[in-house]
Order: sequence, then C-alpha cells, then structure tokens
Amino acid sequence: MDTDKCKALLTVLERGSLAAAAESLGYTTSGISRMMLSLESELGLTLLVRSKAGVRPTAECRQMLPTLAQLARLGETCEQQASLIRGVEVGHVRVGCAYRSFYGPIARLIKDYRAEHPGVEVQMTVRNSTPLVHGLERGEIDLAVISRREGDFDWTPLLDDPMVALVPADHPLAEAASYPVGRFAEDSFIVLYPDEESDNSRTLAACGVHPNSSNTVRELRGARELVALGLGVTLINNIYNDWNDNRVRTLPLDPEVNVSIGVAAARRELASPAGRDFAEFALSRLQEAAGELTQRRRG
Repeated sequence: MDTDKCKALLTVLERGSLAAAAESLGYTTSGISRMMLSLESELGLTLLVRSKAGVRPTAECRQMLPTLAQLARLGETCEQQASLIRGVEVGHVRVGCAYRSFYGPIARLIKDYRAEHPGVEVQMTVRNSTPLVHGLERGEIDLAVISRREGDFDWTPLLDDPMVALVPADHPLAEAASYPVGRFAEDSFIVLYPDEESDNSRTLAACGVHPNSSNTVRELRGARELVALGLGVTLINNIYNDWNDNRVRTLPLDPEVNVSIGVAAARRELASPAGRDFAEFALSRLQEAAGELTQRRRG
C-alpha cells in the first residue's frame, strides 16, 4: 500500500477539506481527490463523506485510522532511515503544546535544533492536551507538552500545577483563603472549551462536581472578561495566572487539585529517526525551562 495515500488521508481529516490538504501537501485538489478514490478502491471501503462544508470520516474510516496512521508513520520512518544511510539528514517533526508558558521555550529549541539540523522541518501545533494525545496516538504528533493523560507513549514530568478558581473582585469569597470546589455547582459557571475534554472538565469530574453552567467560551482571555463583568466564575490552570487585573481574583481550590504537566513523546522504538533525535534534544531544555518557570512563580 502506498503510504503517501495514508499520509494524505490523515492530512485531509486534519485540515477538514481536500483543498486545504492539497495546499498543505503541495498537490492539486484533483490530485488529492484521485489519491483518496484510489485508497478507497484499494481497501474496498468508503473513507470520506464529502459535502460543501468539507469532509468527515465514515465509521469504517474511523476503524481503519489507527492502522493507516501507523502505515503513514512507518513510511516516513523508512524515508528518513534511507536518507541517513545516504548521508542526507532530512525529516519532519511535529511538536504540540497545550500551555502558552512553554511557547517561547519550544520556539527557541526549534530554532536551536534547526540550526544544527537544517534539513529537518519542525512544525508546532497548539491544542489542548487531549487532542494532542490523540494526535500522538495517530502518529500525527511526535512530542507534546501536555497535562498527564493515559496512553502508549513515553512520559517525562516537568512540574505540578494547581488548578485555581477565577472569581470577580466583588465575589463574596474574593478575599477568602480558598474556593470550595463544590461551590462551582452553585455559582454561575463559565465553561472553558465546551464539548472538549480539558483540565477543567477532568478536575470537575474527579471532584464529582456538576457546575452551574451559564456561559461558554473557547479562549481564556474571553473567560477572564466574562468573570470581570460579574457573569460568573471559572476554573483555570494556575500556569495561566500571569496577568495583573484588579477586576478578578485567583483563589486556590479546597481541596487542592494539582495537574502534572510534562512531555509526552512517541515511544522510542516507534518514533521516526527525526522524532527520536528531536525528543533527545528537547527534553533537558524543557526541564530547564520548567525549572525557571517554577522559580519565577516562587519568587
């Protein structure tokens, strides 16, 4: 089976349309369409549902995705190994990050890595932890800075980060020492990242709390503005608590809930040569960045 077709299918699903995938991969839209039809013919399955809004996977496609992703990853690994044997260092590394405090350190290590390995392309993706883990499992991500999730990958912890409540400055508990987790079921609650598993939803589920949801928002600054206007309270990672805004207060939770933030990387024996080399290059630098971040917060 042509592994380029598997890679193209994964890109189509990631981008949401044949045209966007074609632009990303350097093909024409008709060329990508022919590749998808050829793959469907080869498998004897319909893989994509096409519409004016784009494409989505069929149920059969979802069942096949883990195997097709593995084939795409093996194809890329084969190409990289052949290049190394020829004495030409090439490859493609995909790095994910769920926390903006690590954007700068990751950007710097990408710059340093590419200075030593100019033939390796490094792409950075910003998503929440759960989608990044899914990308790691599908072979679409090589390494990611995320909160701890279960999965078949190598894990290196960086720091423990407390979850905190964000409340308006005039909230009855604004000057309290902590915010009872159970109170999220009483106060109007602003839901961050609705319909997506996040540190927020996992924390509430672990505490057995069903929040009194009043508003939803997909961006932290938007949530802060809603809180500042007295429209509710919300729950955030303390690592995001890096602003000076007297309209809101940040309170520790009672009981305390900590999230382990670390590096998830494809298992060494499954990683591509470039992915494996980048992980070895990045780990110590990310650990150093986490130490500096912890020191700044303590200071």
